[in-house]
Amino acid sequence: MDHLDELEAQSIYILREAFARLKKLALLWSLGKDSNVMIWLARKAFFGRVPFPALHVDTGKKFPEMYAFRDRFGKEWDLDLRVEPCPPIDAVDPTLPPAARSAARKTEGLKWALNKYGFDGLIAGIRRDEEATRAKERVFSPRGTEGGWDVRDQPPEFWDQFNASPPQGAHLRIHPILHWTEADIWAYTKRENIPIIPLYLAKDGKRYRSLGDQDITNPVASTASNIDEILAELDATKIPERAGRALDHETEDAFERLRVAGYL
Repeated sequence: MDHLDELEAQSIYILREAFARLKKLALLWSLGKDSNVMIWLARKAFFGRVPFPALHVDTGKKFPEMYAFRDRFGKEWDLDLRVEPCPPIDAVDPTLPPAARSAARKTEGLKWALNKYGFDGLIAGIRRDEEATRAKERVFSPRGTEGGWDVRDQPPEFWDQFNASPPQGAHLRIHPILHWTEADIWAYTKRENIPIIPLYLAKDGKRYRSLGDQDITNPVASTASNIDEILAELDATKIPERAGRALDHETEDAFERLRVAGYL
């Protein structure tokens, strides 16, 4: 097997392990490149059809291209799509910086969805290489009864042995692409011909490397108009993937505060 085959096999193993050992799963679909790869992997893992809901916690502030992508491929991929709203900004911790406070609406919306459906496992498309706090994550990550994450109380994971027993009344986050990199995502997307949102490709000298809410996400300078050019650009750049996210330019602890409270 080549590198991408090995990544794919490990991710499929994680997805099947979660499905076999948890009672009520959902896959968090943010509509970006990582969660689209994750859906692709889930379809491969389960012979063409994702056997659990795809949950989109919707802030109502995504780009039009993202909503068009969701509506089209939710049907084409035959997903059990659940779209759940987020609360207004007034319901979020006012001590957070502006972009973090806006992003925190997703955390509260996710809590509402957990209470509504009673999921004991949520599959999320985060990667260790994209942000320092996420580098501390586990593949099967326990969450508290309020969805919180205790970075100091993470189970060891040796030899692909995972603790898939969520605490009573709580849930697990499962991260099947935690070991992938941004370049891996793009190389796999190219190999598998996975559809992408056009915002990832350069237009007028700019493109988006990471997609979020319109009001807190900015493009970066780029001339990459196809995936080969994106891969070449990644090989040469030292600019972080989330450079266009306003959240990542606020106070040093803003992102960690969000993640401790249950953010993705």
